[in-house]
Amino acid sequence: MRKETKVALIAVTAGAVVAGVGITAYALVGGGSDSAGEEPLSPKELQAKPLTKAEVERTTEKFLAAWAKGDAAGAAALTDDAAAAKAALVSYQKDAHLTGVTFTPGKKTGAKVPFKVAATVSYEGKSKPYTYDSELTVVRALGGKPVVDWQPSVVHPGLKPGDVLRAGEAGTPPIKAVDRNGGEITAEKYPSLGNVLDGLREKFGKKAGGSAGIELQIVRADPAKDKAKGKSDTAKSKDDGKALPDKTLLTLSQGTPGTVKTTISPTAQAAAEREVASRSRAAIVVLKPSTGEILAAANSNPSGMNVALQGSLAPGSTMKIVTASMLLEKGLAGIDKPHPCPKYFTSGGWKFQNVEEFEIKGGTFRSSFAASCNTAFISQADKLGDGDLTKQAQEVFGLGRGNWQIGVPSFDGAVPVQSAAQKAAALIGQGGVRMNPLNVASIIATAKTGVFRQPYLVSPEVDGRQLATAPRTLDPKAASQLRELLAYTATNGSAAEAMASLGGDIGGKTGSAEVDGQEKPNGWFTAWRGDVAAAAVMQEGGRGGKSSGPLVAAVLRQVG
Repeated sequence: MRKETKVALIAVTAGAVVAGVGITAYALVGGGSDSAGEEPLSPKELQAKPLTKAEVERTTEKFLAAWAKGDAAGAAALTDDAAAAKAALVSYQKDAHLTGVTFTPGKKTGAKVPFKVAATVSYEGKSKPYTYDSELTVVRALGGKPVVDWQPSVVHPGLKPGDVLRAGEAGTPPIKAVDRNGGEITAEKYPSLGNVLDGLREKFGKKAGGSAGIELQIVRADPAKDKAKGKSDTAKSKDDGKALPDKTLLTLSQGTPGTVKTTISPTAQAAAEREVASRSRAAIVVLKPSTGEILAAANSNPSGMNVALQGSLAPGSTMKIVTASMLLEKGLAGIDKPHPCPKYFTSGGWKFQNVEEFEIKGGTFRSSFAASCNTAFISQADKLGDGDLTKQAQEVFGLGRGNWQIGVPSFDGAVPVQSAAQKAAALIGQGGVRMNPLNVASIIATAKTGVFRQPYLVSPEVDGRQLATAPRTLDPKAASQLRELLAYTATNGSAAEAMASLGGDIGGKTGSAEVDGQEKPNGWFTAWRGDVAAAAVMQEGGRGGKSSGPLVAAVLRQVG
């Protein structure tokens, strides 16, 4: 039988201080040893052994002590990726200009240990204190040695692979972003626009006439350099959905900002911020269909992923707007022609069904669309080519072409060519189809006006960039019928309950998207009222009409 010696945990201040760097950390007394007479374990068996509390604490203490002393090689040797860790820790000392660094470990949870970092950033006579929280996880290496699971986020939670912390003259001057009325946009006023402001600065800072200050920044990896090294091309351009702008963490001396005017409506943005703040995992985008101007974009978690502009989620039945336009053009559906809506339909070997297994006997395409009948669309899959939906999305709605330039990083949607059951699933916004509220708001805006107008946050006149266009417009007859279907759905169909308090020129569509591992589907809703269109998603919100519907309706009511 193996025995474990009990370990006493004492908080102390480490005696060694090098170059003004100290650590408040763990000191351990006692130890443990295995009893003799047992079969030795293989390296893989040793790796699989559960970590003890003492091992987690001892590894954390040694790693943070070495880091605090400026011993990058010594700290890196205590990780599972010594080369990457050493490079990051050397850069931490050399590029970030952090002095007087101390680490205070917090209460661990299993193998995860949070810690607080306190330091001073000093550059060319300018100094400021800087504190932040980070976290490390202890794992076993092959052979059983406890080590730190190396991730760039150990150095700073905002770092991703290839990023660095850097203090110095900012590469891009600061900006003063203003709304369409000239009012200043700040992250304090509009929390959801914090990361948008970072993107605007990176895109327009050098063109807006400002001068750079001295800052501590997260400088993002250069995708072009990664591609040259043979790494995957995760960011085609700074407007691609995978791209992230550099982020200012601390300003040591202010630069002179240049002014960038946006299309943001203060009324719409304020309404969107209020509504998402009262909901969980919600995101919304508001557009002006006649121009493509983005009036608002907001997320429930403004410090997390910008789901509104960069999310990549299955859009569920909101995709039926695109599918319906295709069926109408191809003559596979007519607004008041009979159209099947059975409880079930099998396509590509998969059995599809409607929500709560409803059916519409003797129904029309109008009734099927308004009720969001899945089988009415699935039943047409065998009459379509594998690339038909992709072609419709790209050529009429401008989606998935990778060429939107809205002014900040965004994702343009994806409608890949699929076959068999996946092709059928794509018709109802599942399978490989991926969208965000920006894309879905653009879809209903295109349906409303009959013309795709690329959404944008900053006028192309500012920098001369070319907005994306669609190769063609929807057939006039199909366009008219599609608008009628959406208007009918908002007054008599699945969107009617949410839109009941809105009169005038309205149209809408609900959507729910099943996600593996989620108890509830993601709830989608998109609608227009006059010359304002909006789309929202609530992840794990359930049915779109009940979750995102009231959110969209509330914003449209306040904006209109």
